[in-house]
Amino acid sequence: MTSFSLDRSVRRPSAGIVIGGSPLRLFRLTPAGVDAFDRITAGADVPTDGDAKPRTRQLVERLVDAGVVHPSPDGAGPYQLRDVTVVVPALVFGHSALSEIVRCCQGVTDVIAVDDGSDPPVVAADGTRVLRLRTNAGPAVARNAGLGAVTTPLVAFVDTDVRLEPGWLEPLLGHFADERVALVAPRVASAPGAGPVARYEQGHSPLDLGPEPGRIAPGTRLGYVPAAAIVVRTEALRAIGGFDRSLRFGEDVDAVWRLVEAGWRCRYEPTVTVHHRPRGSWRGLVAQRVAYGSSAAALARKHPGALAPLRVSGWSAGVWALLGTGHPALAAGVAAGTAAALVRKLPGVPAAESVRLTVTGNLFAGRLVADAARRAWWPLLAAGSLVSRRARRITVLAALPALASGGLPKLVDDIAYGFGVWKGVLSERELGPLLPRFPSWPGADATRPSSG
Repeated sequence: MTSFSLDRSVRRPSAGIVIGGSPLRLFRLTPAGVDAFDRITAGADVPTDGDAKPRTRQLVERLVDAGVVHPSPDGAGPYQLRDVTVVVPALVFGHSALSEIVRCCQGVTDVIAVDDGSDPPVVAADGTRVLRLRTNAGPAVARNAGLGAVTTPLVAFVDTDVRLEPGWLEPLLGHFADERVALVAPRVASAPGAGPVARYEQGHSPLDLGPEPGRIAPGTRLGYVPAAAIVVRTEALRAIGGFDRSLRFGEDVDAVWRLVEAGWRCRYEPTVTVHHRPRGSWRGLVAQRVAYGSSAAALARKHPGALAPLRVSGWSAGVWALLGTGHPALAAGVAAGTAAALVRKLPGVPAAESVRLTVTGNLFAGRLVADAARRAWWPLLAAGSLVSRRARRITVLAALPALASGGLPKLVDDIAYGFGVWKGVLSERELGPLLPRFPSWPGADATRPSSG
């Protein structure tokens, strides 16, 4: 028996219709499916193992895979702390800091620090052993070296700039009761600190994916998680070849996506929070964001389409393109037309709900267009602004959401990431991180009945 929580996107315009998930999907429920969903909504346990009816189990599986509901493990499961080995890729890492990781991981089988060519070398602390690499080869190689020494069914990777708390690991293990789950990640919040950089990172760290649980998959609300702190099935990670040693940055994103492509589930569990040390200066923050952006091209080559800077309905893109080119009446007409088309496409769904979906979808798409313009496309807008008043107006509109949410530092943050994207695009000769994608909604199978 398992309890579930509803994703924040879920709406239920009628008893037999559920809309939610990421990307958004529509489910039509049979009477048995309505009963199962009512139990989920009430927070009751729902059978998902051999005791469950096949159709109920199938419905729950589809809801989980769509990101409509999220499992809430109670801590019970087949694994305990002794089934975990902790691997710490380390570069110039102090003895006391390593001892602190050991303190927060009491009960695990082993703590392995992989010395990634440090000078001076990393010194083992009580309860640890150190594997030494002759030269600094990067986090992917260091993690793989640690992975090769693991003998337990689960491995936890913890970066040296992450601060743990005792008891952080146990709540994550319950997710592995689902045999399809290969990876679970806690929330990685920015550690409190003095100074403007630390205060900015508190609300804008790219490692902090927020307080909502979810599945992790490309093209969804949680498209990635950092490997700053993750727990993985050892054999699942070995089966995909571990981390890609050719990637100096983005190797964690790539590993998650390859696990998903191999048919595994990856979960984000923010009820567990660890803390990441913030950058020490604005210069360090900008350098980090440029480095993150520079990985996009290499990732796009390995995962075509997954790094698109904009992923919205073609109709929504058309609405904002018309607005941006000075045709508000035409934009309103397209928006009205798409609302009418969605009403016809979703029989049984109240017309008001279809209109709401269209309006909110277009508004959200506008925010995504602004983000893409400010991050991936800003060099094009900057060039256009030199000769076009309309381009200057679009540039100002794209900057407003960043200024409203984080002021000038947020704008610089986004521009730095975009600079890294272009750096990678030019060096890799890969345009994927600059090309938008326009999927339709709902998908072809989104309106099929689901039963329980």
